[in-house]
Amino acid sequence: MNNPKNITDVFFDLDHTLWDFEKNSALTFEKIFKLQNIELPLQSFLKAYIPINFKYWKLYREEKISKEDLRFARLNDTFKALNLLIDDVVIYRISDDYIKYLSSFNYLIPDTVKVLEALKPKYNLHIITNGFDEVQQKKMDGSNISHYFKTITNSEIAGVKKPNPKIFNYALNLAEVEPQHSIMIGDSLEADVEGALNMGMNAIYFQPDPSDIDKPIKKISKLIQLTEIL
Repeated sequence: MNNPKNITDVFFDLDHTLWDFEKNSALTFEKIFKLQNIELPLQSFLKAYIPINFKYWKLYREEKISKEDLRFARLNDTFKALNLLIDDVVIYRISDDYIKYLSSFNYLIPDTVKVLEALKPKYNLHIITNGFDEVQQKKMDGSNISHYFKTITNSEIAGVKKPNPKIFNYALNLAEVEPQHSIMIGDSLEADVEGALNMGMNAIYFQPDPSDIDKPIKKISKLIQLTEIL
């Protein structure tokens, strides 16, 4: 990574990096199951759902499925894995409710506000996210972090998803900054880190769970570590 003194702009991923997606998602499903009178242990559902959701997001990121396919299939496959017969109409209702209620829960990754407060006086801060346009801004508004960011780029606005170079180029142009003066921070090695590095940006991999990666990249396990680097 270049000397941080060369950096003027810091780009963050949103879900799993600043916004605590797993916690907020679990609370959303808990609320929906109560509303829909679905008697299903939340932890059993999440154990099946999380890897299935990850698989479908990868397909979505690779432009292999649509947003609508993602929303339905991840739930349908989860209920099948749990040997539950859930009508398609109910699945679509759960899918709609999930998008409706997800942004009403707004837990952040630990030290998010502290880090943003420390970095904002020194850098222009930005968001690049693959999340859906209709919910990402609500997440940021609800968790009271929108005001920290100069620009917000999501994949639906850019027309492509990370790691496609076009979304990074879109965000850099919007921010009016050159790649070499920018750094990307995110939890996805493929989408955030490799996507940014391929554009000539700097990158930091946020990986809370210890993991050995045989690549010469900068890694952090806690957001607060950014205040020691930047």
